[in-house]
Amino acid sequence: MKAIWNNEVIAESDETVVVENNHYFPQDSIKTEFFKPSQTHSSCPWKGKASYYSLEVDGKENKDAAWYYPEASEKAKAIKNHVAFWKGVEIKK
Repeated sequence: MKAIWNNEVIAESDETVVVENNHYFPQDSIKTEFFKPSQTHSSCPWKGKASYYSLEVDGKENKDAAWYYPEASEKAKAIKNHVAFWKGVEIKK
């Protein structure tokens, strides 16, 4: 699977985990040069507290377009150390 934004592959893995129709990519499969930490957080009743990354590719920013659970709940342990995407990030094989 590939995560693509602004014509750039920002993550690629054969081992994504699908939860609620989102592909979660292993942390070591993301291209960190495109990821900037964000101060944004949200909460999921069963997964826990999410943290976000903004993407920056070729001078364009996509704020809070990736999220992850640094301390995923026991029910969501399969996505611990994994990153998912939204806000126009294309996921394809």
